[in-house]
Amino acid sequence: MTEKFDSVVIGGGPGGYVCAIRLAQLGQKTACIEARGALGGTCLNIGCIPSKSLLNLSENFKKAKNFSKLGIETGDVKLNLDKMMKNKEKAVSILTKGVEFLFKKNKVTYLKGFGSFISDKKISIKGEDGKKKEIEAKNIIIATGSEAMPMPNVEFDEKIIVSSTGALSLKEVPKSLVVVGGGYIGLEMGSVWSRLGAEVNVIEFLDHITPGMDREISEEFMKILKKQNIKFHLNRKVTSIKKTNNGVQISTSDKNGDSKDFNCDVALISIGRKPFTSNLNLSSAGVKSDEKGRIKIDKKFQTSAKNIYAIGDVIDGPMLAHKAEEEGIAVAEIIAGQSGHVNYDLIPGVIYTTPEVASIGLTEEQLKEKNKSYKIGKFPFMANSRAKAIDEPEGFVKILADKDTDKVLGVHMIGPHVGEMIAEMAVAMEFGASSEDIARTCHAHPTFSEAIKEAALSVEKRQIHS
Repeated sequence: MTEKFDSVVIGGGPGGYVCAIRLAQLGQKTACIEARGALGGTCLNIGCIPSKSLLNLSENFKKAKNFSKLGIETGDVKLNLDKMMKNKEKAVSILTKGVEFLFKKNKVTYLKGFGSFISDKKISIKGEDGKKKEIEAKNIIIATGSEAMPMPNVEFDEKIIVSSTGALSLKEVPKSLVVVGGGYIGLEMGSVWSRLGAEVNVIEFLDHITPGMDREISEEFMKILKKQNIKFHLNRKVTSIKKTNNGVQISTSDKNGDSKDFNCDVALISIGRKPFTSNLNLSSAGVKSDEKGRIKIDKKFQTSAKNIYAIGDVIDGPMLAHKAEEEGIAVAEIIAGQSGHVNYDLIPGVIYTTPEVASIGLTEEQLKEKNKSYKIGKFPFMANSRAKAIDEPEGFVKILADKDTDKVLGVHMIGPHVGEMIAEMAVAMEFGASSEDIARTCHAHPTFSEAIKEAALSVEKRQIHS
């Protein structure tokens, strides 16, 4: 007999597994289908978590090599890449097994295999052994995430022409690495391998890195990365990528047609990601998608088939794990008859380099486009006592507030631990805080977060320490 469920989630990534757990908590008989063989999706398996592990380990390696300058005498510091990778894999394993435990705790049925639609209520699951089974559900949530976008006529071999997946598992440190694309993922992975000894070049089609970020932060970010020996080549279009006897040759041209070739051991293609919706057989369920493969939804996450919903990277919006989680919770509560909601104006973004970069709300460029009058408050970490004490003084906090109401409209930071600090601003902005509200809130001393208070004071030109 075909097993029946109240709700079935296709995809066990951050959006999918969170959605499944919340559905079960709300009394739904729930199943989650995952083809990878391990829960957690791209984020836990080949994305956020392993990259953060390598970012941390590579930064520790870099710091250890400079301990003697700080009065800490050690012997020679050597890299054991194999051990480093095993440490990364251990972190991934612990977390993915942790999600399995959460499924058992919340009585979510975990179905291993590739799910595809037979109809709007029936799903076929092809297991790892090739056998198929069918299940039925009143509600189905598509949460299949995204995959790395390849360049035309270039295939990933994940050895010398790699996506972020391959860049997380290189067998040795390349002498030279070229990153195609100056976005979040490419810069994080470029930072990892640069710290471990690779010569890193970044090729970007635009005249700046990190598209969409507040331009002042973007420019400061590139200055800092240049000091870390990462080289940038802006306004360059990649015309071809070819394997050679010695590695990879990347041919480029600028706006004037002047060509330049880059030869490297490894090429990391990091030009974005695309929704993973192929082979889901969406048409059999009556689910429509746009020209980019994104599934069309309404305000309640419903697709063109009203009992089928979609969340995360398969729909429009930033491809971020925490955005998918918020949508997973929201759609579960909507299905249960509650009022699920996501505030898309306040989705924080973080780049986990050293220093970190974090932002929330509108950029200065977006405010100008909207003809919105605004005030700016800025405070440098150079003047923050905690940052100076630990010799991490680079970067600043920037607060944008409405000129008339003083409501905070956007916050952009580059500096130590700003990936954690941005949460304070997410809470403040969710409650409609003004810059004065933040300026009058007591912050512990000495802490990095004092830079937020000072930036808020700076909105009215009354900062104390700069």
